[in-house]
Amino acid sequence: MSTLNRRNFLKNSLVLSSGFALANYLPFIEYRRAHAQDQPLKAAMSSAGLAGTWNAQGEEAARWMAGLLGVEITWFDGEFDAQAQRAKFDQLVTQEWDFVAVQPGAIGTLIEPIQTLTESGVPVIDMDTLIAPLQDLQSLGVLAFIAPDNVFMAESVVQRLIDKMEGAGKIAHIGGQPGHTGAQARGQGFFNLVNKYPDIEVVDDQPADWDVTRAADLTESVLNRHPDLKAIFADNDDMALAARQIVENAGLGDQVLVGGVDAMPPAVEAVRDGRLVATARNSANRIHSWAVLAGAWAATVGLEQARAEMPFYILADGPAIFADIDSNPDLADEPWKLRNYGLSAADGILWSESQYLF
Repeated sequence: MSTLNRRNFLKNSLVLSSGFALANYLPFIEYRRAHAQDQPLKAAMSSAGLAGTWNAQGEEAARWMAGLLGVEITWFDGEFDAQAQRAKFDQLVTQEWDFVAVQPGAIGTLIEPIQTLTESGVPVIDMDTLIAPLQDLQSLGVLAFIAPDNVFMAESVVQRLIDKMEGAGKIAHIGGQPGHTGAQARGQGFFNLVNKYPDIEVVDDQPADWDVTRAADLTESVLNRHPDLKAIFADNDDMALAARQIVENAGLGDQVLVGGVDAMPPAVEAVRDGRLVATARNSANRIHSWAVLAGAWAATVGLEQARAEMPFYILADGPAIFADIDSNPDLADEPWKLRNYGLSAADGILWSESQYLF
């Protein structure tokens, strides 16, 4: 790889508008591995709060990719406190970085330090949720926004809950942090569907701020007020599993259906075991590792070239995962006509997550 200079690297590397294909970046990965010592890269990364399993998985994936690329990451934990995250960004802008990637805890709180970074020529990648209103993000100088379709994920799970409810009954929504645009979108997806069913009653809709203790308390409260509750949709898996435990403690495991978002391993296992009705994959692995790849690439080829070649929005898509399996006996000899070939997707998803692939 000693012959792979910057010009050859640019000729041999491709950016796909649908996302990143590692095979197309192998020349760059090898280039970085060969030059990590003489061209070291330093990155600052931050997520809303490492106490969340999604964020913790994302940090692991980011450090895995950083190891491949010879990038030294300093992590700034947002602590699920937007003001604490802002204070850390006010600190990090006084230091030198080759790139910065962030999942903001709330929209609008990091605009000033992000502007300081971009005006000084530092590539900034926005992960999962918006730093600023979308129409302002590019003018702020952000290189790329890597995120899931939060509305789709919520709608996928809520639709399965509604189907299991047979379109009638009481349902509760446990939200994330109100300032988090991903949580706002999941709430939108929830109401997009429940508002279509006149026989469904939303009896509670409160934020738990991604806090499992608060999610458990909200669940206990709504069950006390509505012992005939049929379903709970939580904005992430951690809160969904906390809610499910309270439901089981109350002896209502067969009555109250629960679904979440993120498809973290404990939730995928709970779906497989029938404790959760559904979850949907918000790939922490893709979002965080792609952010490292994008940032290292921009730091290597230059921000101007990166802006010309890299799409601004990169969808990190993922499916919904359901407890039930499509096992229509009439199609046993034609399994390709069944959803997922009549098999459970759980084990494959768990494996791909463990390899930082999905």
